[in-house]
Amino acid sequence: MKHTLRLLLTVGLSLVCVSLYAQKLPNYPIPQQPDTLRILGIGNSFTDDGMMYLPELLEAAGIRNVVLGRLYIGGCSLERHCREYAGNKPSYTYSKSTDNRWETVSKKATLLDGLTDERWDVVVLQQSSGKSGMYQTYRPWFDRLAEIVRWHCPNAGACIAWQQTWAYARTSEHKDFGRYEKKQQLMYDAIVASVEQLLDDTSVEVVIPSGTAIQDLRATELCDSLDLTRDGYHLSLKAGRYTAACTWFQSLVAPAFGTSVADNGCRLEDTPHALTEREAELCRQAARRACIRRFCVWNSTPADEIRTAAQ
Repeated sequence: MKHTLRLLLTVGLSLVCVSLYAQKLPNYPIPQQPDTLRILGIGNSFTDDGMMYLPELLEAAGIRNVVLGRLYIGGCSLERHCREYAGNKPSYTYSKSTDNRWETVSKKATLLDGLTDERWDVVVLQQSSGKSGMYQTYRPWFDRLAEIVRWHCPNAGACIAWQQTWAYARTSEHKDFGRYEKKQQLMYDAIVASVEQLLDDTSVEVVIPSGTAIQDLRATELCDSLDLTRDGYHLSLKAGRYTAACTWFQSLVAPAFGTSVADNGCRLEDTPHALTEREAELCRQAARRACIRRFCVWNSTPADEIRTAAQ
C-alpha cells in the first residue's frame, strides 16, 4: 500500500512539474529574529564542505538557537535526489547540529527522514558539481525536488535556497572537468550563468554564493597549487571550508538575526586547521564580497563559449 501511494504521489508530482515551467513555485523569505532558525542542506559532499564549520561560526557569534541538518549522498545530482525519493531508499547520511556540534543521526536515512525531522525554515538545494554549469541538467529535476520539499516539509512556508558551487582547481583530474575544456574560468562562468538562469526561471531568491567566494579568494595570497581544494575539487580543510561556511553564515544567518560574519572570532583554534587572524580575515572578506556582489563575473568568458562548453 505504501509503495502504491508513493508511486501515485511521484506520478502526481511529475504531472505537476510539467506546468512549473509556466508557473513558478511559491517561495518564502528567511524568517526575521526567529526563536529558533532551522536550516537543512540536501546535497552531496559540496554541501558537507559548505556547512561543516557553521557550528563553530555560530558558537563564536554567541548564537545557540540554530538547528542545522545535512542530508548527503556523495556526488548526488538533483535527478538522483528525485529518484531516491521515488524509491524511498535509505541511501543518505543524515547529520544534525542542535547545540553547535555535528552528530551523525543515521547513515541509512531516506530523504524524508531528514526532511520531516524538523520544521525547517530554510532548505538549501544544489546540483552535483560536474553538472553545476550545465543548466539543462537543472530542470525539471529542481522543480520536482522543490515540490517534494513543499509537500513534505512540516513548515509549508520554508524558504527554498540554492548553493552556488565552485569551479574545480586548474589542475583538477576530475572526470567532469572535461565538460568545461578543463578551464577553471570557463567552468566558473558556466556555473554563474546557470544560477542566474535558475533565478530568472524559478522563485529562488536566496543564493549562497560559495563558488564566487572561493573564486575571489583564489586571487589572494591564500591560493595554493590546488586552488583552495584538497584534491582538485573538494575544498581544503582550512581556508576553503572556512570561506564556504562564512558564505553560508552571511547568506542565511546574518539576515535572520541582523548580524554579520565580518568580525566573527572563529579561527578554528585548537584544531589542525587553525587560521591566523590575517587568513580568517581574508576568508570572511571574500564571503562578504560574494554576498554583496552575488554573481558578478570577473574576466568573463563570452556567453557563446560557455554554452558550447556546457553542451
